[in-house]
Amino acid sequence: MNSRYKVRTATFLTMTLGLLLTACGGQETAPEEIPTAGEVDLVLTNGKVFVADADFSIVNTVVVNDGLIVASGDDSLLDRYDAAETVDLEGKLLIPGFIDSHTHIRGRPQRYIELGEVTSIAEIQELISAKIEEIGEGEWITGYGWSEDELDEGRRPLRADLDAVAPDNPVILTRAGGHSAVTNSLALELADVTLNTPQPEGGVIEVGDDGELNGIIRERQNIVGRLVPDSTYDELIASLEVNLNALLAKGITSITDASKTVSDYEMFEDLYSNNDLPLPRSALQFQWYDPDAINALNARVGEGNEFLKPGPIKVFADGGFTGPAAYTLEPYVNQGEYRGYLNMPEKELVTLLNEIHDAGYQMGIHAIGDAAIVLVVNTLADALERSPRVDHRHYLNHFSMRPPELTMELMAEHQIHITQQPNFTYTLEGRYAENLDGWRLQHNNPLRGPMDHGITVAISSDILPIGPLVGIYAAVTRKGMTGTVYGLDEAITMEEAIRAYTALGAYLNFEEEIKGTLEAGKLADMVLLSEDLLTIDPERIMGVAVEKTWIGGELVHEATSL
Repeated sequence: MNSRYKVRTATFLTMTLGLLLTACGGQETAPEEIPTAGEVDLVLTNGKVFVADADFSIVNTVVVNDGLIVASGDDSLLDRYDAAETVDLEGKLLIPGFIDSHTHIRGRPQRYIELGEVTSIAEIQELISAKIEEIGEGEWITGYGWSEDELDEGRRPLRADLDAVAPDNPVILTRAGGHSAVTNSLALELADVTLNTPQPEGGVIEVGDDGELNGIIRERQNIVGRLVPDSTYDELIASLEVNLNALLAKGITSITDASKTVSDYEMFEDLYSNNDLPLPRSALQFQWYDPDAINALNARVGEGNEFLKPGPIKVFADGGFTGPAAYTLEPYVNQGEYRGYLNMPEKELVTLLNEIHDAGYQMGIHAIGDAAIVLVVNTLADALERSPRVDHRHYLNHFSMRPPELTMELMAEHQIHITQQPNFTYTLEGRYAENLDGWRLQHNNPLRGPMDHGITVAISSDILPIGPLVGIYAAVTRKGMTGTVYGLDEAITMEEAIRAYTALGAYLNFEEEIKGTLEAGKLADMVLLSEDLLTIDPERIMGVAVEKTWIGGELVHEATSL
């Protein structure tokens, strides 16, 4: 394989981004000399090049050398540079590589079944049966990605559905989004979960209309999942490489991978030092589960580089909407006084946020419900007034409900940012429609509102689904899966959506000087699309193909249809 796919430390000054004291943030510098003429590695020309800068510039030619963009402009650049390779873009749209600033990519064990594309409970049952044939009776079976909104039966899989095909294998299958799971009877039995089990703090063990456990556990599914045997290192790292490489076909060239541990980082280090497949650039966001271990990792920040580095600290404020368990100001529809949960007692959460801020770390905080958002923003504002930090770049993950105006004003004043998932408006439409109403429903996953308040809003996927084009479609149309439009006043333009999925994702990780736009001095991470997103009928957005992906000027994906 080409050695340039390996982790490199010489192209730039060592990058010490993310999980750093903010005094270190934003210190990257591009190489001192950028050629203004002469021999270069690559020229891409005769296209529509969306630079994704603040002016939404459009040019037709990009010049690349040694992994960097050395110039972008009109075709007069062809007279100045002699390229070893010239790519004719044939009038197609070239944009910066997508930067998914909040996602989850994992290695998967043999017992795992992928449920992201299933369309029925019957198909889930078939996959379980096939897995039993593969690994034998008695073995645990795990899986991820089902959504009742995409199943023919129009409901969630339940305990009885799993029991019908797996009476002798414990099974736990996590819903898309990760905030609930369905288990079978054997799994519940092994975990000693019965009707008499107390409800876990911050979660729900569901009881069906028949008065029996239905197998669904919200937010605290680890009361069963803790029993799943550990996977082997070899099977996890092998599938991690495949799963990371698959992102390139979606045009994703950089990610921030959330909720990681120090041991996860060590596995990523191993992989990025010995990979056989090209991989996207990764920053790992760490959960504040072990301050001593994270502080030990922070001592190694100088080892970070352009392909792999520590990222911010992750804190969970509340749950999600797939339960639902997001913490809301007003009760959910038809659920009495139920308003969801904080992930921990309020006093403990406030103390934790202050502790991490005072330690000098950047935070990316999971806050979905409007009550959780208000609490987190108030806490951060108080912390920043008490202990100001220049360019802290704390941000909220999700921001799924639009909070009061005062909260957004505080965010703008204190430069508290957002990484938003407009794709939720599409894929979680059924959950919002079931649990929210009126103004709250119409303004789910707000974009225009916070942007107009002066808040930096990046776009990311949270793997629901991973493909960026779903998020871009929902951002500009505000449509759910049924075609219903939700709060068109929250829509943004295509130019804004692309920039939010590229340049602003780089900004959240203190990387705006080195990537995210197709400007001179930036990493040559680029994506060629089959159609022009800037002029296309919005209904065709999700059908646009990623034809080619480059990382550092190296072609790392080319659609097989070509």
